[in-house]
Amino acid sequence: MPQPATAAEPSITVPGAVHRLVDVPGGRIHLLEQGSGPLVLMIHGFPETSYSWRHQLPAVAAAGFRAVAVDVRGYGRSSAPGPVDAYRMTAHVADNVGVVHALGEDSATVVGHDWGSSIAADSALLRPDMFTAVAMLSVPYAPWNPVRPTDGFERIGGDEEFYVSYFQEPGRAEAEIDPDVRGWLAGFYTSLSGDTMPPPGAPSPFFVPTGASMRDRFSGGDLPSWLSEEDLDVYSADFRRTGLSGALNRYRNVDRDWEDLSAWAGARLTSPALFIGGGLDSSTTWMADAIAAYPTTLPGLVSSHILDGAGHWIQQERAAEVNALLTTWLRTVHA
Repeated sequence: MPQPATAAEPSITVPGAVHRLVDVPGGRIHLLEQGSGPLVLMIHGFPETSYSWRHQLPAVAAAGFRAVAVDVRGYGRSSAPGPVDAYRMTAHVADNVGVVHALGEDSATVVGHDWGSSIAADSALLRPDMFTAVAMLSVPYAPWNPVRPTDGFERIGGDEEFYVSYFQEPGRAEAEIDPDVRGWLAGFYTSLSGDTMPPPGAPSPFFVPTGASMRDRFSGGDLPSWLSEEDLDVYSADFRRTGLSGALNRYRNVDRDWEDLSAWAGARLTSPALFIGGGLDSSTTWMADAIAAYPTTLPGLVSSHILDGAGHWIQQERAAEVNALLTTWLRTVHA
């Protein structure tokens, strides 16, 4: 059964939400819970925590659902296994299964953002009996591709290094981030936000020149409008405590995932689905072909939305719009 987090555990406050710690086969998962009704499981991306769903928890609960946002393994108060291969996609899917069971439920709607979108999609793909509907934010669904991921990312980089390639070597990105976690997070969030990202034609923060670091191309100046100093304090406190190795290890398993999921080559995701992306988000523009292929790859799609002027942090940048789209979709699939 879920246990309340101890007084010393949570460093964040989301009004109306309760902190829980649940045991799963892979360790311990920390979550925020609010409301009652059909279970809606929310999965964050990089570099975020359950706090990134602070605007959705009360809205989904008010719509008549049991809203639960987890800290993905390696983040926040959840377990952080040491081995890099403990962060492969199948382990994250198993964690989601374990959370549903620990909460005494048999099924859930799963909602994900960024890497959480991929985790949500693969949860619905591998366990359609349990994850009966899926909402994906920022990162579109794309079936298994015959190109080994690290080979593809190396070609994308050209004369520079694509950020996923930069993240591959354990310790390398950490050496850039650890001396100033708060500053690095601020730069990363700012560079991918619709109102503060680099202007068109500026060097991309997703590519690292030889001998440089990612932060050399981050946006400077004020924080984006969705991120307060207090919000940044919450994120940076968690990542100063945990480090970012667990978070970065998700990127270090892309080839393992490719091998593990090869049996699902070309698989369509048939669950009732929702997609919401930002019009200025590189994840949306780079994967425009994946979105265009939805009639084939995502036959259960209920609706797809691109929010003009929005960047990557969609549920925080455009909370009211995302809440309206998400709760409308939830009521539709649970009608």
